[in-house]
Amino acid sequence: MAERKVIGKPVRKVDGIPLATGQPVFTLDVDLPGAAVGKVLHSPHAHAEIVRIDTSRAEELPGVLCVLHHGNVPRIPYTTAGQGWPEPSPYDSFLFDRKVRFVGDRVAAVAAESEEIADEALRLIEVEYRVLPAVLDPEGATAPGAPVIHDEEDARGIHDPQRNIAAAIDIRVGEIERGFSESDVVVETTCEFPYVQHVPLEPHCVIAYLDEEDRLVIRTSTQVPFHVRRIVARALGLPLSRIRVIKPRIGGGFGTKQEIILEDVAAALALRTRRPVVMKYTREEEFVAARTRHPMKVRVKLGAKKDGKLHAIEMDVLSNTGAYGTHSLTVLSNVGSKTLPLYNKAPHIWFHGKAVYTNLPVAGAYRGYGATQGYFALEVAIDELAEKLGIDPLELRLKNHIRAGETSPIFEKIGEGREGKAQVIRSCALEECIREGAKRIGWSEKRGKRLRDGPWVHGVGMAIAMQGSGITDIDMGAATIMMNEDGTFRLLVGATDLGTGSDTILAQIAAETLGVPVEAISVYSSDTDFTPFDTGAYASSTTYVSGNAVLLAARKVREEILRVASGILGEPPGELELRDGRVVSTRTGKGVPFAEVGHRAMYVTDQRHIIASASFVPPESPPPFAAFFAEVAVDVETGRVRVVKFVGVADCGTPIHPRLAEGQLEGAIVQGIGHALYEEMLLSKRGGVRNPNLFDYRIPTAADVPDIEVVLIPSEEPTGPYGAKSIAEVGINGPAPAIANAIYDAVGVRLYRIPFTPDRVLSGICSPAVLK
Repeated sequence: MAERKVIGKPVRKVDGIPLATGQPVFTLDVDLPGAAVGKVLHSPHAHAEIVRIDTSRAEELPGVLCVLHHGNVPRIPYTTAGQGWPEPSPYDSFLFDRKVRFVGDRVAAVAAESEEIADEALRLIEVEYRVLPAVLDPEGATAPGAPVIHDEEDARGIHDPQRNIAAAIDIRVGEIERGFSESDVVVETTCEFPYVQHVPLEPHCVIAYLDEEDRLVIRTSTQVPFHVRRIVARALGLPLSRIRVIKPRIGGGFGTKQEIILEDVAAALALRTRRPVVMKYTREEEFVAARTRHPMKVRVKLGAKKDGKLHAIEMDVLSNTGAYGTHSLTVLSNVGSKTLPLYNKAPHIWFHGKAVYTNLPVAGAYRGYGATQGYFALEVAIDELAEKLGIDPLELRLKNHIRAGETSPIFEKIGEGREGKAQVIRSCALEECIREGAKRIGWSEKRGKRLRDGPWVHGVGMAIAMQGSGITDIDMGAATIMMNEDGTFRLLVGATDLGTGSDTILAQIAAETLGVPVEAISVYSSDTDFTPFDTGAYASSTTYVSGNAVLLAARKVREEILRVASGILGEPPGELELRDGRVVSTRTGKGVPFAEVGHRAMYVTDQRHIIASASFVPPESPPPFAAFFAEVAVDVETGRVRVVKFVGVADCGTPIHPRLAEGQLEGAIVQGIGHALYEEMLLSKRGGVRNPNLFDYRIPTAADVPDIEVVLIPSEEPTGPYGAKSIAEVGINGPAPAIANAIYDAVGVRLYRIPFTPDRVLSGICSPAVLK
């Protein structure tokens, strides 16, 4: 492998200085003259029909510019899920509807001269509701006689509306009954994942306005600018060409901004008032009316031979999609498609489940995207199986996990919501990850020892996981690279940097290919008028999908540079190479600076702009792998759990920027620890959120973050740009099961529902089985 100058180096982030110095780079860091404030009136009921709505008093209030509701806007079904076309989520949403389906659903929206006037206008809107029976339990959603949540005739793509089933899946490999009958040991466990929220530092916010050509411009904090354009065009009945979407810097996304939350309403208000409209959610609205992770109940049944080889796996999923079916099928699919291939030795597999509607908060995309819920159940079950077999859980995983050169029948049966290909794993350093993590946590010294320090008992647990790198044959990224006359470059990409550093990563790929430092690459991203198409930042796709597009474009530009330099140096392109901003002869050592190449191409001979574009659609989705190890201390008197140390070891191929990759892994682990120990949205008997604030809904603070050690084990993914795979999501899948297994190692308590709160842990400790 040739020595790399930029790849694998911790270069300065291209946006580091503006962010560190507080420059106005975020959505609301601009002031538009004459901007109005938009606000949404939310439903107080979980399920109700709007019998009458009277907005006259609100409209008469001085400073109110307009009020929108179901009676004065077009009725067009669409999905708010920011996914590729054709959208796999049902068209079950409307700008405003005659019916509300959860506490927090849209009833109306106002535009006013100030926030205070907008709030007063909302109070003046009179709404008469006919309250309907509500479905507040996913277990009862499909029961005979249950209220039908989506009974509208114009909705499309719902699996079974009469039974409140948004999506369903049923995948069989081999003969599952025979598999369990042939197994020597069988275990079965059910784990529950509650409502949790993304809690981005920056809530949803948007500015919509009409430009000088009367085109709609949407400046928004989104992960999916091109999907926003397409979906808003459908929702408002506008031509795509009349809409421009701009994505500035984002203050956190984690999946909740893979959704059209405010963009459609802000656009409608701007069109109606012909004024710029600014909208932003409060923190309470983020909890009540944005999106959450899909709550799930996942049952896993495992069968194995005496030697520990897995022989049968069943996974049964009940997913609560809430009031609307955004991401319902694809998240459900991922519960199995991102987990079951990890243990590919079992010849008999049955993956089935359904995503059901309830009159509860709407679930959507969240980092991990279903895999997180699946791994919680699967990795707890693997530990139980190891105990029943009398095998070290680490050795059981080593015996059964997928390796390079292997495949899984699940790859062939299912991708994200549709049939995929029988992908072959080309790179996998999972065994090295497991062994390195075990060494760093002290697995052999601590496992089963139950070391005690007063009331605190220590234990260690582990989990492994994989994810993916984009969506096969669906995702698409494109890039354009142009050479300036001074020999520097502009890189235009539709890829969305949501704080992950993808602008920097893509600049590194271009810089390495063109033989220049990153400082010679100016990156402009995420503007639907000026940058090439990209599906957006989700499915861990950017480094692999968009990165390959940048690599292809850079190679084209390199060939053009060599052709022009050949004319200057009088040598064939094949005897020239790019090195440190110069074209150099490999034969004579003579060279010419890029500035001369750029100047000649633009002004002197055979004039042309050195520019190239390329697109990339992934034919496969190489998974990153990771091993997670947790050491916990459990207070047997109070039930409190403290994570003493957490080790995460990952294979993301060749890390383009190791420090950013480590940051992604560490950040995902912290979120996973939050899921495991603290986070849960509490719901009232009427379906409302009881803790919609950061006092009552707890996320890990700096004081809560334990000693975290993250390690990258490099592998070379042959299909990735410079050997790279993804890293952003896989880290969130391991903390919950690793911590659950560590708690069991410490005090003998199996916990099947997160978070592992002191009362739940203490209840387990005090149970007769444990006391015995």
